[in-house]
Amino acid sequence: MPTHDRLRAADRVRGAYARIAEAGRPEAWITLRSEADALAEAELIDARAAAGEDLPLAGTVVAVKDNIDVAGLPTTAGCPAYAYHPAADAPAVARLRAAGAVVLGKTNMDQFATGLVGTRTPYGVTGSVRDPALVSGGSSSGSAVVVALGIADLALGTDTAGSGRVPAAFQDIVGLKPTLGLIPTAGVVPAARSFDCVSVFARTVADAQAAAHLMTGPDPADPRSRTWPADAPLAAPPRPRVAVPDTTPPGLAEPWAAAFDRTLRRLAEAGAELVPIDVEPFLAAAPLLYDGAFAAERYAAVGHFIDEHPGEVDPSVRAIIGAAGSITAAALVADTERLDRLRARALAALDGADALLLPTAPEHPAIAAVAADPIGVNSGLGAYTNFVNPLDLCALAVPGEDGFGVTVLGRAFADHAVADIARLLHPAPPVPPAAPALPLVVVGAHLSGGPLNHQLTARGARLSGPVRTAPRYRMYALPTTPAKPGLVRVATGGHSIEGELWLLPPAALGTFLAELPEPMALGRLLLDDGTTATGFLCEPHAVIGAADISAHGGWRAYLATR
Repeated sequence: MPTHDRLRAADRVRGAYARIAEAGRPEAWITLRSEADALAEAELIDARAAAGEDLPLAGTVVAVKDNIDVAGLPTTAGCPAYAYHPAADAPAVARLRAAGAVVLGKTNMDQFATGLVGTRTPYGVTGSVRDPALVSGGSSSGSAVVVALGIADLALGTDTAGSGRVPAAFQDIVGLKPTLGLIPTAGVVPAARSFDCVSVFARTVADAQAAAHLMTGPDPADPRSRTWPADAPLAAPPRPRVAVPDTTPPGLAEPWAAAFDRTLRRLAEAGAELVPIDVEPFLAAAPLLYDGAFAAERYAAVGHFIDEHPGEVDPSVRAIIGAAGSITAAALVADTERLDRLRARALAALDGADALLLPTAPEHPAIAAVAADPIGVNSGLGAYTNFVNPLDLCALAVPGEDGFGVTVLGRAFADHAVADIARLLHPAPPVPPAAPALPLVVVGAHLSGGPLNHQLTARGARLSGPVRTAPRYRMYALPTTPAKPGLVRVATGGHSIEGELWLLPPAALGTFLAELPEPMALGRLLLDDGTTATGFLCEPHAVIGAADISAHGGWRAYLATR
């Protein structure tokens, strides 16, 4: 849940509308619910919470980009002539509301989600919160602005080419773009169907991650929705290896080049190992999304409407999408093959790294600069974002200094590891993983900091916290290398033994068990709270003659006496 002080939902709604009036940024909205309507919903939320219902987002207000359906509000996609009235919430919205969030309204955007500037809209240009003369970033401009202004706790955007990350960078907030398909895109006006993604804006990594987890899960209305695989990592390792460009990123504005170097130093000081790589295959994939044959997906989505309503469409949007109508199937096949080859090269460059760090955008242009060159300036802003969905990567943009932001990128389904690495630059509390996990209790050499702990962290395991067994066990010091204890359950005379609970990807548990040497085994451990979990045990014959160290209450306590 958001990390603001928990308020009653009704009080939070009143505060949001007061902030709307105070901020004086009406252009951030396309449709704003009446305060009375939002308050009535909030009162129902408060009543449900008072009755004991589990509502993790009670007291949270949300804004929604106006290409995502909210029942009762029109969906315009930034074009009044396109407006329709959905009968139901998009699954992403429905899941937040089911968790207790109250939707304030629909936010301004680059028309048909075609742009990274926030100026391609008939509802008013949305300037940056830091400096209204600068662009807010698009296409999810309004969503980013209302979070940065403190009006909304969370906001939904969409991110096909960077629309959930560039506006976050320009407003000094967090922008989370999950792995494609984890959040269903049913109820979203498509931009490029194969690469569309619902994104989250928040002020902290924890808030963005918690919201994304609530929205995650397949929906039958979205045939491209995906589930977490059994081997999805649950955490980054203690010393993550982060790939970084081996030269100054091309096109980076001069003040930001220095800021990027300082960010790299901060990341290394926070515990990451930096691994220089050639980022050329990543950057080479970026132009394919707008300048290549994949633009045909934009025409397939709304091209016929634009052909029939040319006067209702922003000139830049009309030019980009209209031109895509002549793209041939042969060109699309050729670009698909080129993308496949670039994806293979890019993933090979990431081999051995847990994530990649790049600037979010190369510069922060003025609104006047976009007006003078609407296509060229916009295209330049996607240099470090356009390739992410075509290469099937996840991404999390975090604020930097003086408006400079960076993005942590990872392979598909590495979302949890990416968030951990982003926390090194933008600290926030950890969030329990959404991917499937199996509990494993460790009591010896696999404890955090121990000589075999790497066997867990290398498999994407996540530390949940300390635990103790029920007083049914005895612990022995085994004559092994490295030294490790043997835990045996006994009928009488047992002790409570200290350990740690780790969460392990289900697929990893099988490989872990296969590598377990004798006399160690995995079995059910009874914990002091009455629950059971899989944990380390020892074959009884192996402790004959070994020193009984049960009285120490744990392996670390025993080692401290040696």
